Amino acid sequence: MAHRLALALCAATLVLIFVGGLVTNTGAALAVPDWPTTFGYSMFLFPPSEMVGGILYEHSHRLLGAAVGLLTVALAATLWLSEGRRWLRWLGVMAVLAVSLQGVLGGLRVVLVEDAIAIVHGALAQAFFGLAVCLALFTSRSWTATAPRTPLADALPLRRLALLTTGVLYLQIVFGAFLTHFGARLDGHLLGAAALAVLIPALVLKIRRGCGDLPALVRPVRLLLGLLLLQLLLGVGAYAGRFTDLVLPLAPFTGLAFPVTHRLVGGLLLAASLVLALRCHRLLVPPERGIARDLVSEEVTA
Repeated sequence: MAHRLALALCAATLVLIFVGGLVTNTGAALAVPDWPTTFGYSMFLFPPSEMVGGILYEHSHRLLGAAVGLLTVALAATLWLSEGRRWLRWLGVMAVLAVSLQGVLGGLRVVLVEDAIAIVHGALAQAFFGLAVCLALFTSRSWTATAPRTPLADALPLRRLALLTTGVLYLQIVFGAFLTHFGARLDGHLLGAAALAVLIPALVLKIRRGCGDLPALVRPVRLLLGLLLLQLLLGVGAYAGRFTDLVLPLAPFTGLAFPVTHRLVGGLLLAASLVLALRCHRLLVPPERGIARDLVSEEVTA
């Protein structure tokens, strides 16, 4: 039950990020001027017939945010009542606190009309998606089953490389938020893209050479590489649409599709990298640790 709720939370959060991109890139962030009400109505009682134009994007974003909040509370309650791992129960509580903070930040963005809050709101949205992905992974059968750990000479460098890649991906998301709202830090965003164009292929090579027989690592790293290629193409399209005079095909549709999809794929990249990093830490150990573990097991079973 907890795993299904966590998967539903991941899906709902991804849709919320997509709609949030529509709100930002259509300029609909302030289409509804009040919060927590909507033109004086309770958020849940606002007439659907009045959801037109920018109001449709902004109010849909609020309703989806409420749905994500309810799913998060349901997941946390399920974990608290049925999960034996104490740290995972508290991780569910942390998710509730994070989604509550995210809702307040979204409201303050409207009330205070402050772009700096929008940057924090966008960055926290992606961090929350990563947390939801962690909850889905930790409640899965593949994680809870007793998995054999593979001794690998490059286990520590590979773990660190996976963590570094995840960190750079999140920093890239933050630079992207600055670029979206202020038109600033293009240099940092381009530098992050160049770093990822080196780090992710390096991860692919290391895993193919040392862990090619571990599908739990091969699949996410292949997905990571495919998403990177797609993201670079989307980034070029988003840049051309905003910072050059080029007329994109099918404009203005592509002018909206490129940045919104670019943001969405950024979240998927972060999720894939996070899953890969966690699995590397769970499945791979340096050879000396693997030998020590085997000796302990022999003594226990003797």
